[in-house]
Amino acid sequence: MIYTFDHYSLDTDRREIRCGATIITVEPQVFDLLEYLIRNHERVVSIDELIEAIWNGRIVSESTLSSRISEVRQTVGDSGERQGIIRTFPRKGYRFIAEVRKEQSLDHSTHPKQNTKEPPASTAPLPGKQTVTFCRTEDGISLAIASVGSGPVMVRAAHWVTNVEYDWQNPVTGPLLQRLARNFRLVRYDGRGTGLSDRTVPHLSFQTMLADLEAAVDSLALDRFVLLGMSAGAATAIAYAVRHPHRVSKLVLYGGYALGRNKRGSQQQLDEAKAFLTMVQSGWGDENSVFTRSFYSFWLPTASAEQLKSFIKYQIASVSVEHGVKLRRAVDDIDVVDLLPKVATPTIVFHSIRDTLVSFDQGRHLAASIPRAKFVPLDSENHALLSDESAWTKFVTEMEEFLADER
Repeated sequence: MIYTFDHYSLDTDRREIRCGATIITVEPQVFDLLEYLIRNHERVVSIDELIEAIWNGRIVSESTLSSRISEVRQTVGDSGERQGIIRTFPRKGYRFIAEVRKEQSLDHSTHPKQNTKEPPASTAPLPGKQTVTFCRTEDGISLAIASVGSGPVMVRAAHWVTNVEYDWQNPVTGPLLQRLARNFRLVRYDGRGTGLSDRTVPHLSFQTMLADLEAAVDSLALDRFVLLGMSAGAATAIAYAVRHPHRVSKLVLYGGYALGRNKRGSQQQLDEAKAFLTMVQSGWGDENSVFTRSFYSFWLPTASAEQLKSFIKYQIASVSVEHGVKLRRAVDDIDVVDLLPKVATPTIVFHSIRDTLVSFDQGRHLAASIPRAKFVPLDSENHALLSDESAWTKFVTEMEEFLADER
C-alpha cells in the first residue's frame, strides 16, 4: 500500500518514504511510527497505544516517544510549532491530520534501483534465539559464548562488564546487538570474572582479556570475521588484529583508547582512575547508591531515569565488587600504542564528540595512528549510545556501509 500526503508518499511494501522522487532514509522505528499514525489518521492515537505498537509494550519514557515524534515530524517537513501534519493532543496522544490518499503499491520497475546488495536491516528477518555455549581457556577458565543470527561472522570483543544473557534484552545495549544480528552471525562472550563466565578468577589483566578473545574464537573454529571492539574492548580487538591479521577481515572500533588512565602521563588521569575505583568499592551492589549512580553517569549522561536504572541493574548483576575493582585496574593499565601502526586490517573508528568517560582525543588518536583508518565523529555525550539518539543511527548506518561487502 502507498499512502500519499502533502508532497510525500509512504510505501509500506517497499518501506520507503519519498518526497517527490527523492527517497528519504530514516531509522526503522521512525518509519514504523509514521506508518502507524498514517494508518490511524481518523483518530487520536494514545501514548500507551503507540508504545504497545512500536515498542511492543517495552517500558520507554515519554521523552523517548517525544524524541521519535520529533524525528517523524522532521522527516515530513513538519515541526512541533507548525503541527501541520502531526498534531499533539496534550495528555491524550497524537493524530496525523494531513489529508491521506491510498493507492496500490507500484510495480518495482517503476522505482529507480537502489545500490544495495541485501534488503536494508529494517526489512531483514528478525534474528532467532541466541545459543549459549562454553569454552575453556588455556589456564582452565570457563567462558560463556553467545551466538545469534546468520550470515558472515561478527565477533564482539568483551569490554569492562558484559553479560551475554542480560545485554541482549537490556534497553540500552539490546537494540544494537539485535540490529547487528539481522545481518551477521553475531558472536559475543563474557570475559573471565563477568556475566555467565567463571566469576572467581585469580587474576585479571589486559593479557587475560586478549587470551579470552583468542579462546572464544578458537573454540568456534572461526576462520575469518569482522571484529568489533567497544570501549576497553577496542584495545583487545586491536591487539588481536595485529596478532592474527589473516583472521580479521575488518575492524570496527567505538569509544576506544590506546592508553588507560594510568598510562597517559597525567596526574589528573591518575586521580580520575583512583576516583572510579573508589566509586566501585563504595557503591557496588546498590543500584541506588550515589557512588554507583555517579559512576554510571559518565557512561550515560543523557539517559532517562529508566534507562540508567536498567543499565546499572545489568552491570551490578554481572560482576562482584572484587572483580569490578580488578577490571577497573586492568583497563586503566591498557597500553597498545605501539601496536597501532601495525594494524593492517581495514578499520573504522567511531567516537562521541562529547564523550564524558573517554575523551574525544582518545578516539581521534586511534584513527590518526592506524594506517588508513576511517574516522567518524558522533554528535553525542554518551559513551554507551542510546538507540533513540541520532548518533546511534549514524553509527549503525556508517558501520553497515563500511561492512556492506561482507554481507
